[in-house]
Amino acid sequence: MDWGNVTAEDLIEALREVDWSSPPRPLSEFFSRFTVPRSSAKWNSRLKCNLYYYRTNYFILIVLIVGLGFLRRPVAVLAAILTALSIAFLNDSFAGTFSEKVTRIVRQFSPHLAAKMRPPLTPVIRGRPSSKRTIHICGRPCWVFVFIFSSVSFILWYVSCGLLTVLWALAIALLATVLHASFRTPNLKARLNTFREEFRAVWRNYSEL
Repeated sequence: MDWGNVTAEDLIEALREVDWSSPPRPLSEFFSRFTVPRSSAKWNSRLKCNLYYYRTNYFILIVLIVGLGFLRRPVAVLAAILTALSIAFLNDSFAGTFSEKVTRIVRQFSPHLAAKMRPPLTPVIRGRPSSKRTIHICGRPCWVFVFIFSSVSFILWYVSCGLLTVLWALAIALLATVLHASFRTPNLKARLNTFREEFRAVWRNYSEL
């Protein structure tokens, strides 16, 4: 795959729809080899390639760095967790997995309530499921949970006065992510055999349009 032809919008949409349940890459691979890109085009392609391939590692890195900034602010920690969940709910795979696990837990105590938490059936058009479907969490549209979690986290940020701290921690975490993605030499074997197929699977429906 020529990552130079993949736009930032395509990468963001792919990260939104791809499965994030895969385990992180080993540290021996994550810190294996670093080189300076030879041109801006090479840097652009390498950056997008590594951001997609090491997405789970970068997510853990950002969480750890931001978490270290809130060791003495428990309210800010809760606000950060709610903020992270509200962002994670924008990923279709995470939202669906989260809904299934919560529904499974509720079913153990109240099967009747769990039945109400099932998502509505996907509409069928001309014998095929509609591609324009709304992701549901516990029987409600995803945006409802995003709005609630974002609102509560905003209030907690205001109460804890930790917004400046999270901005500094987030800036450091993003800087570390960009630096690693810029200088980490892509693993060619993994790129050709693993995540290329994952990326194509995400965009298979779009190529058929």
